[in-house]
Amino acid sequence: MSSATPQTLDLPDGDVLFFPAFFPEADADRLLQRLLDTTDWRQDRTTIYGREVELPRLTAWYGDAGTGYRYSGIDNVPLPWTPVLLEVKRAVEPACGVAFNSVLLNRYRTGRDSVGWHSDDEPVFGANPLIGSVSFGGTRTFQFRHKKLRTERRAVELTHGSLLVMRGATQHHWLHQIPKTAKPVAERLNLTFRVVVAPA
Repeated sequence: MSSATPQTLDLPDGDVLFFPAFFPEADADRLLQRLLDTTDWRQDRTTIYGREVELPRLTAWYGDAGTGYRYSGIDNVPLPWTPVLLEVKRAVEPACGVAFNSVLLNRYRTGRDSVGWHSDDEPVFGANPLIGSVSFGGTRTFQFRHKKLRTERRAVELTHGSLLVMRGATQHHWLHQIPKTAKPVAERLNLTFRVVVAPA
């Protein structure tokens, strides 16, 4: 595993580090395949403007016992850690400086899969949550938008084997999303490691 010197993103009121190639390509290829083969993926549904719709991606929630939480009407009950998830977790924890107790996985099958503007600021993640976001597979654009300074926008290309670390007050001041794209793009898996401090 590699933990090369990270880039510091220029975000006012934010604190974000980016490791473009945290996992060497051979490791990233191996981990991607194992995650595809062993993860218990699910197709969640949520209600938008009174209409129930499928989320435009597949998800899975793993973690320690008692780290469940609810968002957008969806109950996340943690599945037990798998060996490959523990391998990734142990690799990123030293770079993040925390011991994670849970992870949300998102599977973006094509460019049509996406996630809209949001912050990971639920009370269960504490006052200043630290999120360690690992990407495997096709490169997708990760966009930031300041909550008050609407002209402040940033973007970073999340590459195969990369690690993005959001910490400090970032979730209080910034929204983020993975927009849809019409460009051909390979399937991508995203693992966002978290610390649940107040289980719901």
